[in-house]
Amino acid sequence: MLDVNEIRKDFPIFQRETKPGTRLIYLDSTATSQKPLLVIEAMDAYYRRSNANIHRGVHMLAEEATSLYEEARVKIARFINAPSAHQVIYTRNTTESINLVAYSWARANLKSGDLVILTEMEHHSNLVPWQILQAERGIELGFIPVTEDGLLDLDEYKTLLSRGPKLVSFTHMSNVLGTINPAAEIIRLAHEAGAVTLVDAAQSVPHLKVDVQALGTDFLAFSAHKMCGPTGIGVLYGKMELLEAMPPFLGGGDMIKEVKLRSFRTNALPYKFEAGTPAIAEAVGFGAAVDYLSSLGMDAIAAHEHEITEYALERLEEIPGVNVFGPSAQHKGGVAAFTLDGVHPHDVAQILDQDGIAVRAGHHCAQPLHEKFGLPATSRASFYLYNTKEEVDLLVSGIYKVKELFG
Repeated sequence: MLDVNEIRKDFPIFQRETKPGTRLIYLDSTATSQKPLLVIEAMDAYYRRSNANIHRGVHMLAEEATSLYEEARVKIARFINAPSAHQVIYTRNTTESINLVAYSWARANLKSGDLVILTEMEHHSNLVPWQILQAERGIELGFIPVTEDGLLDLDEYKTLLSRGPKLVSFTHMSNVLGTINPAAEIIRLAHEAGAVTLVDAAQSVPHLKVDVQALGTDFLAFSAHKMCGPTGIGVLYGKMELLEAMPPFLGGGDMIKEVKLRSFRTNALPYKFEAGTPAIAEAVGFGAAVDYLSSLGMDAIAAHEHEITEYALERLEEIPGVNVFGPSAQHKGGVAAFTLDGVHPHDVAQILDQDGIAVRAGHHCAQPLHEKFGLPATSRASFYLYNTKEEVDLLVSGIYKVKELFG
């Protein structure tokens, strides 16, 4: 198990008081995680010692920067067990990774009438790109329903598969319900039906051991900032044969092998999809974040979060008027989205904030899922490797305070 008190010392932000005598209780890691000193120092060292552009220069700083950038790619590939670092494409975030697949692979392979299967629990990042393609190309969208207890209806999924989809794109873990979907089974069934698969792993890679070879997925997308790394950088993993066949996503420097006035030839993978000067310092920070998580062990992180989540669900369900959405802790990651009878979720969040408790309120970029449950918004507490049961108790005390204020 993790020594959370020692882990918290690695994060400078937890030394902060939100006001005199009130320490920060950060329960919003599903939106973005906090950063350990190891990551901050790695990025600082890059800017202080090795700042230069990559892949273009032969001087010492350029070679150092290039080495740091590519070493991080190797670490990330190892972290998800990718067969090759060349299958790890740097993007800005999970959203851009999904859009890369939609704009490159999908526009080269999908035509009017082709079916793309999504789920009702998707983040907007895995809805809007396909809706754009539907309007542009006339593809069809099918949706795996979410059951009342927050799980995917796999029987209905099998019915959708009988229609011969070309792509199945789904979230590994819901950012609202916390549901951890059976990704390997969903992928296996999709492949049996002849479909390509894309996994939105923004919420799973930071919290679970994710092995792309064991899953068998064709594409997988995730972001650094949700896994103790910096904002502004993410990854698209893809199978080599698919990536090699795909046209480039953006045009410009570094994604080319040769340019003439009227033609160009693309660079090799992964550079074919990395046009222009990339987020070099962020890649260095990403690599440091992977080092940090690896040193703790993903199994230990998952076990700690399960314990905290199980405790949080028990405590929240004790509060009269609180309704928690999603499955039981057995099928759930570190997310507790809830409503409090008679109080708007934004009011809940604002009052909790007065006591230094940071939770999220809103539709969490999943409006269709909220509409399915008849909700305009929820409050959401989310947990990570640095959270404690004591913080859960303070959250519960804060909700009771909200109840008192609203009578």
